[in-house]
Amino acid sequence: MSKLIGARGAKNKGFSNWSGSVRTNPQEFLQPRSIEEVSQAVQRVGSVRTVGAGHSFTPVAASDDVMMNLDYLSGIVSVDRKRKRVRFLAGTRLRDVPRLLRPFGLALANQGDVDPQSLAGAISTSTHGTGIGFTGFAGTVTGLRLVDAAGQLRSFSLDEDPEQLRLVVVSIGALGVVVEVEMQCVDAFDLLADESGGDIDDILDNFEAYSREVDHFECYWFPHTQAAMTKRNTRLAPGEPTPGGKTAQRSKIKQFVDDEVLGNGAYAALLGIGRMVPQTIPSFNKFATSVISHNRYRASAHEVFVSPRRVRFHEMEYAVPLADGPEAVREIRRFIDAQGWQIAFPLELRTTAPDDVALSTANGRESMYIAFHVPRFKNPYEYMPKVEPLLKAAGGRPHWGKMNTLTRADFSALYPRFDEFCALREELDPQWRFGSDYTRRVFG
Repeated sequence: MSKLIGARGAKNKGFSNWSGSVRTNPQEFLQPRSIEEVSQAVQRVGSVRTVGAGHSFTPVAASDDVMMNLDYLSGIVSVDRKRKRVRFLAGTRLRDVPRLLRPFGLALANQGDVDPQSLAGAISTSTHGTGIGFTGFAGTVTGLRLVDAAGQLRSFSLDEDPEQLRLVVVSIGALGVVVEVEMQCVDAFDLLADESGGDIDDILDNFEAYSREVDHFECYWFPHTQAAMTKRNTRLAPGEPTPGGKTAQRSKIKQFVDDEVLGNGAYAALLGIGRMVPQTIPSFNKFATSVISHNRYRASAHEVFVSPRRVRFHEMEYAVPLADGPEAVREIRRFIDAQGWQIAFPLELRTTAPDDVALSTANGRESMYIAFHVPRFKNPYEYMPKVEPLLKAAGGRPHWGKMNTLTRADFSALYPRFDEFCALREELDPQWRFGSDYTRRVFG
């Protein structure tokens, strides 16, 4: 989902992330074909940043010096069938994982709503899905290998030193180039999807209860309306009877209409009109919610979790304590109305279980994730910094790959092991060979 121009080792080519908010011209763009080539490249160049899909909304992977992409380091390294642990090369894209795991009857324990990211990128930025009983990707990591600033391969394992592993999993590339990731997988499963409309006040009043009623709950609220869309997904073993009777799978035509025509094509058209006539946005939001149909269908997990995202946008997302999330959404609602903004994108509300990964956004607490979006054609800095204080006041932690203005002092107060991570970063990379202006702001 990024724009990477140039072949292996090409020079003076440009990079743009998916939203277009980050553009840079690295002196060299590398695509190693083996871990040995990664090590050689790190020893040769002065500094390097690793990029996956370019789906982060921050300059977390950007560099004017050397950028490295691991698309050629893709696939399964090994499978521990008994423990259901699978070791992947770090450049493996999430969209390829279901196909790779199918022969073993396994699946990822949870997944987000998009899947172009590399595994290393998703883990290093604390990417997550939804479900109060499930952690984000980082919480499922059981092993990791990275190439450090000296070009040496370092291994971390849940079995050998769990505290050290938990410290290094979420690193936004500041400790080295992640080349292998081992993940705890589960038996393959289906999802029974139940999608419908609802009243936002009712949903916020009962958000925690709704989150606990099903395996995976999420909500999309459209500003300037009372309406929201909810998704309730229930896990089922393949072949297990469907609760409430047989439910047909979505036909390809129905899926195309829902995802492409309504979800992307029509929405892009409405955004285009809204761009020319902003006053129409509240009416369009009400129209969008009025045509939400009740969908109930069953499919393999990844087919339900993932939806195409062709309308581009800028995004800020914070994880706040679950109990404080609904009031934070109400504060944002009041603020939007007071500002007189015309917001066409819905707020996305999700949940995750707590984990013990040092820099995971859900470290130590059940979390509600609140994602705020504006279209690509709008200047995000006119909106994000003004909404951000409301999320910070609720004890929020920003997603590592999404827009925020926080610095090391802020993060040190949010994460109990943050200063410990910074000390490890200084030990492994004292010359900031994996550094950038962005990582210096965060860790320096």
